[in-house]
Amino acid sequence: MMARPRAVIILAAGHGTRMKSTLPKPLHSVGGRSMLDWSLALGASCGANRSIVVWGAHGPQVKARAEAAGADTALQDPPMGTGHAVLCAKEALAGFDGDVAVLFADTPLIRTETLAAVFKAENGDTRIAVLGFEPENPAGYGRLIEDASGALTAIVEEKEASAQQKAVRLCNSGVLAAPVPLLFELLSRVTNDNAKGEYYLTDIVALAVADGHRARAVRADADEVMGVNSRANLAEAEAAFQARARLAAMEAGVTLIAPGTVFFSHDTQIANDVIIEPNVVFGPGVTVDSGAVIHAYSHLEGAHVGPGTSIGPFARLRPGTVLETGAKIGNFVEVKNAVLHEGAKASHLTYIGDADVGAKANIGAGTITCNYDGYFKHRTIIGKGAFIGSNTALVAPVTVGDGAFTGSGSVITSDVPDDALGVSRARQENKPGWAARFRKMMQARKDKNKG
Repeated sequence: MMARPRAVIILAAGHGTRMKSTLPKPLHSVGGRSMLDWSLALGASCGANRSIVVWGAHGPQVKARAEAAGADTALQDPPMGTGHAVLCAKEALAGFDGDVAVLFADTPLIRTETLAAVFKAENGDTRIAVLGFEPENPAGYGRLIEDASGALTAIVEEKEASAQQKAVRLCNSGVLAAPVPLLFELLSRVTNDNAKGEYYLTDIVALAVADGHRARAVRADADEVMGVNSRANLAEAEAAFQARARLAAMEAGVTLIAPGTVFFSHDTQIANDVIIEPNVVFGPGVTVDSGAVIHAYSHLEGAHVGPGTSIGPFARLRPGTVLETGAKIGNFVEVKNAVLHEGAKASHLTYIGDADVGAKANIGAGTITCNYDGYFKHRTIIGKGAFIGSNTALVAPVTVGDGAFTGSGSVITSDVPDDALGVSRARQENKPGWAARFRKMMQARKDKNKG
């Protein structure tokens, strides 16, 4: 039996006033990825081939981001509740005969397997599946009401709930799945006869049950369905994501010396037998191969770190950095858009930008590649086994050949051939007795001023 097609409707039209931000709430990031992108990725990971983002007139950036990601969009203006928001997506799903899940763009931590379980539950005689959870304090949440058989009979908003219903601990996350035709048929009958005068998506459960359809709840951990409504909530979501990422890394064979001080991005990939020391930050786009050591206080973004490499302490790898097997980046070294081939080393106090560094080359302390002329970036090529003397400035575009040397303190503006020495500095001149005469003169001047 072929699986039915799937879609997601992502509700992203809220004002997010508690964020106190000019940036729409769904575009705030957790783990280096916007919450909207978390929701889009979640749908895609569960096989959804259609995504509709419902946005508000106050947030055109949400529409632009959604469409840039390949999603369809639907405007909700004015906002009149979650049921109304979902109805706004009806036209975008016209003719779609499959299942749809309703997601929220401020709930970034739902796992793929959790949404997959919601889709799976909505099949056969179960027509609506709702994701629930049991928080420590259920106050403020809608309650999922089940009968003795475990079937879901209604979702009751707390303002509408009786004392008996408020005692129920199973709460509504807002996420649900249903066949598209049934969802919109039920929503067409939802009214706004409630305390807030809004059209509640949750009302479809009672309507479906009254029609003889079956509904059921799927349970998730409370941290998965954490909603973000404020900067404090955003920090809580970030902490939950980091805790999850740290545990996953350690379970995969990564050593974290001080786990609570290491920060990952949503796409960080680290192989087993990598050692990460305290206070390391991974920005987006980092992969680290087995056997690498990331020393303390290093920052990596958009970089590939090869096997057996050593990074830091106090190193910065910027986008476009590729370190091959056994390369070493030491303390206070910054690398950007550069490849260090096998065994190449830059041990300290160096900037390498827009460069290709050959295998086993050694970059002396204080070396910089002068890659920018104020208008364009230029590339520096350093050959295999080359030795770059301390405090060398390599003015790109320039090539230092295989096995070549540069003299310490040189400004290299022309290519250095293989196995040659490139030197560009003034010849040293010593003036005997100059220092003693200078001190005598200056002391006499100082003494005179005192008198």
